[in-house]
Amino acid sequence: MPEGDTVWLAGRRLHRALAGEVLVRTDFRVPQLAGADLAGRRVLEVVSRGKHLLTRVEGGWTLHTHFRMDGTWHLYRHGERWRGGPQWQVRVLLVTREWQAVGYRLPVVELLPTAQEDRAVGHLGPDLLGSDWDQDEALRRLRADPDREVAQALLDQRNLAGIGNLYKAESLYLAGESPWTPVREVGDLPALVDRAHRLLVVNREHSAQVTTGDKRRGREHWVFGREGQPCRRCGTAVRMAEQGPAPYARVTWWCPVCQPGPAPEPVPPAQRRPPPVGQRTYRP
Repeated sequence: MPEGDTVWLAGRRLHRALAGEVLVRTDFRVPQLAGADLAGRRVLEVVSRGKHLLTRVEGGWTLHTHFRMDGTWHLYRHGERWRGGPQWQVRVLLVTREWQAVGYRLPVVELLPTAQEDRAVGHLGPDLLGSDWDQDEALRRLRADPDREVAQALLDQRNLAGIGNLYKAESLYLAGESPWTPVREVGDLPALVDRAHRLLVVNREHSAQVTTGDKRRGREHWVFGREGQPCRRCGTAVRMAEQGPAPYARVTWWCPVCQPGPAPEPVPPAQRRPPPVGQRTYRP
């Protein structure tokens, strides 16, 4: 699932292309919106909220989309070949005089009255990349369930919106905390949340997601996607395991030396279950 910075960047690019422009054609290729038509309406803005995109148009309507695992938006000039996938994967098409915005494989596509956007995003915690980011409120929500494993708490978008598997794993590594540490036992929870916030901010302007400061291929991350490879600090083999109750378990990575604390027993390769359907393993 894309991280919050990926969605933020997609929203920024869509906003630059579409905001202020009149839609000359729209095509919603999902059954529930088969008869919808926004042609003739001006796009007011495109904003991200955590991992959600909100495209607001004249007349009090908002197009709400979510990428989940494989969704994406592409922008093309008229006459340019579409390269995001086959036509049958297109879920939304928004056309202005200069641009074609094509939404591929979007599992969530709905039109909402703008005044009712809370139906889609009202449950979210503070947005790490929002202008109204509120760290104190995020900490309050995290601490409301002190016995919860910190990795799961960070991924819960109701606590703070925008962290995915990558920034969860990397933030915990840099904090020296095991993913299985209860929230109440995290040594410096404000510093952990602040670090996650800063990682998203520094990466939001470009598609590369670098947490080590080294942009060279294969050097971008500390533990994320590096199972079995040596820890960049101590040389211990990075471990990977599923965390959380089935069927919603997520893969996590950590260094058992640099992140001491509770952890599952190693599972021999022959006994490992495949990741849940749709769950990426992010192997390099």
